[in-house]
Amino acid sequence: MGTTVLVRGVLLLVPGIVSVLSSTPVFAETQKLALPQVVAFSLQNNGDLASFREEKGLRDAGKIRAGLLLNPTLDFEAGTGALTGNSTENNVTLGISQEFSLTGKRDKRLNIAERELEIYRWQLADRERVIREEVKTAFYDAILTNKRIELSDRAIDLNRQLLDVTKERLAAGDIPELEMNMVKVELARSEGSKIDVAKALNQNQLKLWTLMGLPTGEAPEITGNLDAETIMTKSLVDLKQLALGLRPDVKALEAEKGRGDADIVLAEAEKIPNLTAGIFYSHDRRTDATGTGEEKVRDNLFGIRLSMPIPLFDRNQAGVQEARAKKNSSESRLLAVRRNIERQVETAYGNYLNSEKILSLYKINIIPQLEENLKLTQEAYRLGEVGILAVIQEQKKFFDINEGFLSALHERQSAIVKLESAIATELSGGVQ
Repeated sequence: MGTTVLVRGVLLLVPGIVSVLSSTPVFAETQKLALPQVVAFSLQNNGDLASFREEKGLRDAGKIRAGLLLNPTLDFEAGTGALTGNSTENNVTLGISQEFSLTGKRDKRLNIAERELEIYRWQLADRERVIREEVKTAFYDAILTNKRIELSDRAIDLNRQLLDVTKERLAAGDIPELEMNMVKVELARSEGSKIDVAKALNQNQLKLWTLMGLPTGEAPEITGNLDAETIMTKSLVDLKQLALGLRPDVKALEAEKGRGDADIVLAEAEKIPNLTAGIFYSHDRRTDATGTGEEKVRDNLFGIRLSMPIPLFDRNQAGVQEARAKKNSSESRLLAVRRNIERQVETAYGNYLNSEKILSLYKINIIPQLEENLKLTQEAYRLGEVGILAVIQEQKKFFDINEGFLSALHERQSAIVKLESAIATELSGGVQ
């Protein structure tokens, strides 16, 4: 009895254990995620991508449909003379017929279905390229807000240190109470700025988690920096050639153009209608009056039927014209996309060069002297050589310039992301 109760208890615990295990966070063992991990996870779990991948079944079904033979047709016919006053006459006909595609229409439809699959594969690759760009952009947006929070923390620390100095000088009678109150205001302002940045961080993280397809409640920590440099070794002309040769949206339109050629071939073949061939068996019973008597006649017939529409009025002119119009449309879109890609590469490349110039100004002419100026001003105030306004202004300048420096670093990373997406290639190596 005790053993049975124990077994039942264990069985009751199993669903609970499974539930706990199934609710374990996806990143329970991974404390921090770098950009490559974030991108890989997004490509696997993004909801839009997962939905589009399921559409491959539609293309597979289209290929199956294109390769199927037409179903045969079963014919049955029966007649009787009972309704016309001659119940001795009746007939029964049974036949089966099959429609045959001429001029290789089935193979031509299979060719079109293969091209549809090729178009789908390139479209999927292009969606992955776009998702990769969106994920990288959201990742660097989150990193930027993280760096801004760190900068806000430093502002709070400096204002607290300045507040301690003002308290000491106020106690010594060196400054009026107004100066200490001004520092308190600056401290409260810096704390409020950090709250605003924290809100922006939550929004950026939410966007990133959505793109990654994370389940509700999952919020892994990301790690990365904005100052990672990318060495540009290719010219603008080389980048354009790479983009035109590698962009999956161009490949998709080229495949669509090829499908247009296949559509025209099929439309031309459909000028000739299909042939329908069949066999039949007919049994006919009637009474034949000859002379003074009646003779019952039974006829059994076996034969074949051939039928084909006469292409007198409709020679699939509309189908041919439609196929040619679709091909011309795809050619026009291909030409437009090529031009747009070249513009995208030019814009992204120009933004990258401009961001490098701006960063060079910060690194060479601004940032090295900024820290020293702040320290000198703080020490001068401690010694009573400058007023509180000079320190407050220098601290504002320090944080404004550092904020601009972070924005410049972020702009460079954004330009690199745009450029990599435009050429469908990682600048560090590897095709997207």
